[in-house]
Amino acid sequence: MTAHTITVPPERDVDELLDQARMAVGPALRIAIDRLPEAVRDVAAYHFGWSEMNGDGGSGGERGWGKGIRAALVLACARAVGGTAAAAVPAATAVELVHNASLIQDDLIDEDAVRRHRPAVWAAYDAPTAMLVGDALLAASVRTLLDGPARHIADATTAFLDAIQRLIAGEMADSSFESSSDVSLEQCTAMIADKTGALIEAACALGARYGGASPEHISAMGLFGRHLGIAFQVVDDCLGIWGTSDITGKPVLSDLRRRKKSLPVVYALTAGTPESAELAELHRLDHPLSDALVERAAELVALTGARRWANEYGRRQIDRALGHLAEAKPTADGSAQLTALADLVRDREA
Repeated sequence: MTAHTITVPPERDVDELLDQARMAVGPALRIAIDRLPEAVRDVAAYHFGWSEMNGDGGSGGERGWGKGIRAALVLACARAVGGTAAAAVPAATAVELVHNASLIQDDLIDEDAVRRHRPAVWAAYDAPTAMLVGDALLAASVRTLLDGPARHIADATTAFLDAIQRLIAGEMADSSFESSSDVSLEQCTAMIADKTGALIEAACALGARYGGASPEHISAMGLFGRHLGIAFQVVDDCLGIWGTSDITGKPVLSDLRRRKKSLPVVYALTAGTPESAELAELHRLDHPLSDALVERAAELVALTGARRWANEYGRRQIDRALGHLAEAKPTADGSAQLTALADLVRDREA
């Protein structure tokens, strides 16, 4: 695999940090996708924004397949422990492959028809295709790790596969909540730690591992990622209710329409207020919610104080993440870059 030289951007220049990560990892992602069987490869290229359904080239280039936050975390963690970003490109690529597999299958599970302002894979093609392409990307992620430095393969692959299993367990728990009438905050936060926290934890630990860190510092970087991942999902849940489709690229209020039990909703349902009781009644209705009822559900969630509580919970997770980052003893530049990425997670709008 071609080595990539990445200059360290100015302190807190997070846009440059993300841009450089995408430019470093994008070519490696294309190599991984090019290895796939043709039918799978074409659909994956569509998902990443590199082509349209008719085979024409996409307009996104290396900036069209997502923000690249997870890739940036891998590379920044490698640098932060004194290693090089180039050495961690295989790990960053593997993480992005798993992340995109989860997006494809999550859209299918949730029946979200839009992803990055375009039809999601299952909507553009069909459900079996989405499922199989997601599986292909998971397999490609392991193949990518196997192409990395030999001294990391065994430990990195074991930890990575454990993270994938936790991600799957979190997705299953999230799906099971939709048919459950009694989900606690503790159950919901545990689900988030697996569904979203596990992969970001793995990203940061892999970056530290490929950067040559000690086991103690790898563990600390992983814990930084775990709490950062939880905060990421909290923000995502809030954007699903109070964001705007033009910015997020996904339908807003679709979670409430499906009566999905995201963290703010679970808080609202368990708050013990009159609004909690009314929201629970909406969840018990045996017919689809009208637009007016969906808007009312969003209002009820806000009236319980769920938005304020979720924002504070997310901030506490960022604080815990930064505490573990300090335990990893990062370089000054590494600390600045990772703090900037944590700030981005806390303040993002998409």
